[in-house]
Amino acid sequence: MSAPGVRITPCDPRGEDALALLREAAIEARELYPELHVAGAPWPTNPPTPPRGVYLVAYVDGLPVGCGALRPIDERVVEVRRMYVRRSVRRIGIARALLARLEQLARELGYATMRLDAGCRQRPAMSLYESCGFTRIAPFGEYRGDPTSVCHELALRAEWSDKPMSTRA
Repeated sequence: MSAPGVRITPCDPRGEDALALLREAAIEARELYPELHVAGAPWPTNPPTPPRGVYLVAYVDGLPVGCGALRPIDERVVEVRRMYVRRSVRRIGIARALLARLEQLARELGYATMRLDAGCRQRPAMSLYESCGFTRIAPFGEYRGDPTSVCHELALRAEWSDKPMSTRA
């Protein structure tokens, strides 16, 4: 699945395109959740892509317009991170295409489950995730105890959920 004219490619999370999108996402997050951000706080950065991880950037006409990443939680579970699409190109399928590509890569990398966090004020994002088959779950990991976190999960390989790691084929 891909939005017309969109090219999605793996990128260096510390590259210019990825960092520009991250800064835009941070500006939007600060607007949505001003009470969580200290004035003058440093801008976020991206760590290098970990083993069994990926960082994607979506391009339209050669311009970076969106991003998304996979960060391993453990051998079977991967977290979707850094999902962002520029406001000027929303609602044309870019986020859905990014999420579909991330799901495909998660399957190829052998993960059984994808998880993600969306802030409670990001209703369009939550609607997207739920329309793509994600279901709400209790906050996990660093999101436990965060009143703004709304977490979701998607089972990729249901046959793993009830089998010990040593018995999987």
